[in-house]
Amino acid sequence: MRKLITISREYGSGGRIIAQLVAEKMGIPFYDKEIIDMAVEKSGLSREIIETAELRAKSSLSYSFSSAMSFGDGFSTEPMSMNEKLFITQFDIIRQIGETNEGVIVGRCADYVLKDIPSVTNIFIYAEMEDRIERCISQYGVEPEKVEKTIKDYDKARANYYNYHTSQKWGAYQNYNLCLNSSYITDDHAADLIVDFMNNRIYKEG
Repeated sequence: MRKLITISREYGSGGRIIAQLVAEKMGIPFYDKEIIDMAVEKSGLSREIIETAELRAKSSLSYSFSSAMSFGDGFSTEPMSMNEKLFITQFDIIRQIGETNEGVIVGRCADYVLKDIPSVTNIFIYAEMEDRIERCISQYGVEPEKVEKTIKDYDKARANYYNYHTSQKWGAYQNYNLCLNSSYITDDHAADLIVDFMNNRIYKEG
């Protein structure tokens, strides 16, 4: 069975760090910024536009509106909005990874994109707010006076982006094989737990 893992995460939960540790421990590729590199090459759009795609969904109403507009000046013959073009570009990249390679993929609705692949393991990492605040300040360099708003903005953007493109609810346990609260375990031990889960999980058909 191929080792294929998606990791969704709350901002400040350490999900990206844990995902990278899992990839290292399992000896498989890690996909995060690498998907941005591929999307830049595939779409021809700027890195900044692609990197901020998810955060633009902070307002669900404005994101839905901009996603309904055609790409270009709003009256272009291009049948696809920039938001939709970016999502489909990343969808195709993630789907290709899932169909041909092993790896750990962070965010980008990867659990939804790969939902028809039987071998995929979908994980959601979350944490207590006080621990997220501490990590954001000490590891991410977020200013203390802005940290709570930053966390809420990122979570809201990720939820809106996910909910809009998948018609599922971000963070709902039904979408994942494992949900992990990183407040009660070190990053390294969290990665070990995921590796152990991967080595022992039961794969069901249908």
